[in-house]
Amino acid sequence: MIADKMTTMNKQNKHNGSPLSPSEAILESISDGVFTVDLDWRVTSFNRAAETITGVSRKEAIGRQCSEVFRSSMCGETCSLQQTVKTGKPVIGKSGYIINADGRRIPTSISTAELRDADGRLIGAAETFRDLSEIESLRSELEGKFKVGELTSRSHLMLRLFEVLPAIASSPSTVLILGETGTGKELMARAVHSLSPRKQGPFIAVNCGALPDTLLESELFGYKAGAFTGANKDKPGRFALARGGTLFLDEIGEVSPALQVRLLRVLQERTYEPLGATSSETADVRIIVATNKDLAEQMRNGLFREDLYYRVNVVRVELPPLRRRKEDIPLLVEQCIQRFNRLQQRNVQGIASEALSLLMAHDWPGNIRELENAIEHAFILCNSGRIGLGHLPEALTACSVAADTDADIRSAHNSLDVQSILAALQRNAFNRLAAAKDLGIHKTTLFRKMKKLNISLPDQDGRSEK
Repeated sequence: MIADKMTTMNKQNKHNGSPLSPSEAILESISDGVFTVDLDWRVTSFNRAAETITGVSRKEAIGRQCSEVFRSSMCGETCSLQQTVKTGKPVIGKSGYIINADGRRIPTSISTAELRDADGRLIGAAETFRDLSEIESLRSELEGKFKVGELTSRSHLMLRLFEVLPAIASSPSTVLILGETGTGKELMARAVHSLSPRKQGPFIAVNCGALPDTLLESELFGYKAGAFTGANKDKPGRFALARGGTLFLDEIGEVSPALQVRLLRVLQERTYEPLGATSSETADVRIIVATNKDLAEQMRNGLFREDLYYRVNVVRVELPPLRRRKEDIPLLVEQCIQRFNRLQQRNVQGIASEALSLLMAHDWPGNIRELENAIEHAFILCNSGRIGLGHLPEALTACSVAADTDADIRSAHNSLDVQSILAALQRNAFNRLAAAKDLGIHKTTLFRKMKKLNISLPDQDGRSEK
């Protein structure tokens, strides 16, 4: 029995290294922590890995309540040991964390089993636990490569943007974000702000296309009491509210030429005058502008001032439409499902493969916003289980029938294959043989698919590491 062997082992370790039996030596040599408790939940044995992971010595642990030793997220009502003793059923691979002797939170995976003596009587329980710190660190590192702020992508087009974003954010220059409706221009602006030296300051967003010119002017610059009828007291504008932070002007292409003159002065001189004011105020803000229009074309047509165009077009960020980054659709769908599950307290498990294939085949003229709306519509009809074709908007399924179905589905499958292969390669440090085993295919099949799908590898492919 584990309890007998570990108790014997603990006693022998007290006597200057008495020889251990093979099974006891194994328990001491494995990297997983192992301990046992009696029916009063007091620790009766504690192996060397348990000492290393918890920072608590065997001498300190033996005889103490296990909750005092581990201070785990799974103590109390959610205790897996208690569950095992009560039901007789083992717990396998449950995730949680413990607090070690230094107060550091350590992610763990645990498994439990009941302990019985030679006569079959229940005498306690045993638990093994694995330190997942390195795995969590690697996961965070990988997620960091694919996520900036609230933007998440595995598309090479977006990853190029992620690489230069810290440099853009550290600069005080005005940023122009271009992209179709629904591509996430405000999320990109927020990401720039969160990476900038002004991240502790406010982020103020204004939709310039949502207000008429007169209201937009007072909204941006504010006004003084008596500036016009009904102005009974001073009102600070968005430039004042964003002081020390970032002001995001969305749909800058909708601003009239008259108001463009005032914006040009702010960008040139960093000062502005509230309506009715007799003195200027300093515009201590980082300005980010965005539009879904072609400003160069508007400039040629006389709708956008040339001098203002060159002032806002200092640093240019172009967000690709969703149809050019379809490998992100499964990731975005998963995020939408998780968010709507939280907001609507649902338990939708995911999306069926045929429904995902349909989403992959669609061109998404409304981009990410349209995709989010499609998933929200699906949540109305799907309370649990997986989202199927019947849960998606009728307009979406009707378009798919009218399209060239074979070509679209083939394209969707190819995109899914690319994503699966790249994920397997990344998990295995770009070792192609290991990635093929991970995918459950022969290495020649993997090479053929990579060639067909035009998947390239970095110079160091990881073959020397496996």
